[in-house]
Amino acid sequence: MNMATTDQELYPRKILDYMEGFLVSKTLFSACELGVFELLNESAMSASQLSECLSTSEDGTERLLSACVGLELLNAHTHPDGPVLYSNTEMSRVFLTKASPKSLYHSIEYSSRTIYLCWHYLTDAVRDGKNQYEKAFGTNSKDLFEALYRSEEEMVKFMQLMNSIWNICGRDVITAFDLSPFRRICDLGGCSGALAKQCVSVYPESTVTIFDLPKVVRTSQQHFMPDQDQRISFCEGDFFKDALPPADLYILARILHDWTDQRSVELLIKIHQSCRAGGGVLLVEALLHEDNSGPLTAQLYSLNMLVQTEGRERKGSDYTRLLTDAGFSRVQIHNTGKIYDAVLACK
Repeated sequence: MNMATTDQELYPRKILDYMEGFLVSKTLFSACELGVFELLNESAMSASQLSECLSTSEDGTERLLSACVGLELLNAHTHPDGPVLYSNTEMSRVFLTKASPKSLYHSIEYSSRTIYLCWHYLTDAVRDGKNQYEKAFGTNSKDLFEALYRSEEEMVKFMQLMNSIWNICGRDVITAFDLSPFRRICDLGGCSGALAKQCVSVYPESTVTIFDLPKVVRTSQQHFMPDQDQRISFCEGDFFKDALPPADLYILARILHDWTDQRSVELLIKIHQSCRAGGGVLLVEALLHEDNSGPLTAQLYSLNMLVQTEGRERKGSDYTRLLTDAGFSRVQIHNTGKIYDAVLACK
């Protein structure tokens, strides 16, 4: 008897997995929001103990914990004479607890409370071809970052998201090329300063200017960089409207994917004009394959840009075109094999 499973027999399971993917996301979101991983970082606990600490129902808590075990977010320890005890897996301890240097807690919080709400209107975004901030939050999105930073709380959440991303992914993109010849670096839209910290860590002879909106700079200094490294400075401004600080290298990390081709070239021309001969620009983005076959993460990010911004994820050739249109030459592309890739262009 032929027991081989055909592709056609696997299709329903695959479709169901896609359909039920949001159940996984919401399980993770809820466990983080309730503080499950924080409590279990202190000691193993039973469902009854956790529900008492969290002021949740014991039945609901037990079901949530069981699902987290299935997702390999928790370990379950069974005892013949006692209740099941739950503890964090190494993955949860490193990436889901707030105090961990590699914590993704704030990324998860932002995804749950902001991105997830925008994705509720994905069908409308596909129909309309524009972001859905007005439907999701009642906020006019004519000024993109006024919508993104619609309250101080929302701005801090976004900055925490970016901070956690570059704490984990920053070194990969900063070391994709040898940036040591560029002693003066300007991180445009540098947000929390996490990528600037990675720069001076890898290239200790360099200095970095973080250029961002005034309220972002103030928040970064207050919440993210109270003990400022002397090699890192701040400059307030709008990179579309104001003069850029002098630099040997300008960094645009997850910036151009927010904007249309026209706005991107406008900003790149401005950077080109500010660059000295031999200076350059480093783009950090999630690159799509040239044949549009993936990677899936970048394809989904591009949909996220549709529901949240004016932009999109692009191929390496797309960024090469934008850079050459702005006057740059010697464009180099480095696929890191991780989430984010790097593109370096010189004047």
